[in-house]
Amino acid sequence: MASPAAPRPALIRPRASRSHSQLGAVSLASDNSASTASSRRRRDFVFVVNPSGANGRTGKQWTQLLPQLRTRLADQCNICECITSGPSDAIDVTREAIKDGADAVIAVGGDGTLHEVVNGFFWKGSPVRALDRGPDHLTALGLIPLGTGSDFARTFGWSNDPRQAIDRIVRGVKSKLDIGMMEGPSGDPHFFVNVADIHLSAKAGYFASMYKRFGNLCYVIGALRGFWGHNNRDMRIKVNGGEWQTVDKVTALCVGNAKYFGGGMKITPTADPFSGDLEVVILQNFKWYDFLLKLLRLYGGTHLTVNGVSSMRVQSIEVAEVVANGDIFVQSDGEHFGFLPTKFSVLPGAVDFFC
Repeated sequence: MASPAAPRPALIRPRASRSHSQLGAVSLASDNSASTASSRRRRDFVFVVNPSGANGRTGKQWTQLLPQLRTRLADQCNICECITSGPSDAIDVTREAIKDGADAVIAVGGDGTLHEVVNGFFWKGSPVRALDRGPDHLTALGLIPLGTGSDFARTFGWSNDPRQAIDRIVRGVKSKLDIGMMEGPSGDPHFFVNVADIHLSAKAGYFASMYKRFGNLCYVIGALRGFWGHNNRDMRIKVNGGEWQTVDKVTALCVGNAKYFGGGMKITPTADPFSGDLEVVILQNFKWYDFLLKLLRLYGGTHLTVNGVSSMRVQSIEVAEVVANGDIFVQSDGEHFGFLPTKFSVLPGAVDFFC
């Protein structure tokens, strides 16, 4: 990631493990030419692991978790693991796994890993499909939350206990999960599953990502750096393709498919990732001391009645500056996306999700 001074800034046979960089393309095919029809009917579950997540704890926990997975799932499916080695690895490996016919891709890590895996379900705005499994074959999305914030998991009340995550995968109960889509000035689509946000919170998230080694304290450091030199800005919004309207002195604008961001702040408290719409929460004319005074309400999700806070449900919202300077930050799922203008929309029930 670029420095703050320049902000513009595997698969393998079952029970094997290699890094994505060693693998090249993902393949779910066995090297055993004597594979039986029965073994071919076994489902292929691909676990995409970010070993550096949570300051390296994810990799250590995964090593301990893998024997449990094999015990619980070995009679149901082939367990294929991919250890990522850098940015966008999870996107690439997910796309290859889906094209190769994977029955499920499970993100093992935090919100950043999940964000990349979700983006791997799409290519140029369209869902990725298996090449030779027929039009009805769908790859499911799963999550074993082992990251620093794991904010998406909080919407469901899930802890970072991997045993509970394994239970969900073994049960196999799935629901149609909404996915958020965003398009910047280039028009290229990008996807989010949790919360996308604009201005102060996005700038704070950008800086927070530089201090992940401090755990959840990174969000406090990011907020302090984000406040430095911050000014509330007038913005224009267009809701559901309607007329442009001006919103004065915006501190932050958050678009929630789910409820939490920033290490547990319930910023879009009525968002529901199965509802077919997005919740937009706008903070206007907040000063630094407003965050201190209202911090408990922001974290508890009781801030919608606070002066200067508004909320709406939308299928799409476009956001632009009134005076275009190209310096208002945008992020999605805690990852830096770029700068305004940006359009956000929802893809209802786009992905099957283990829940």
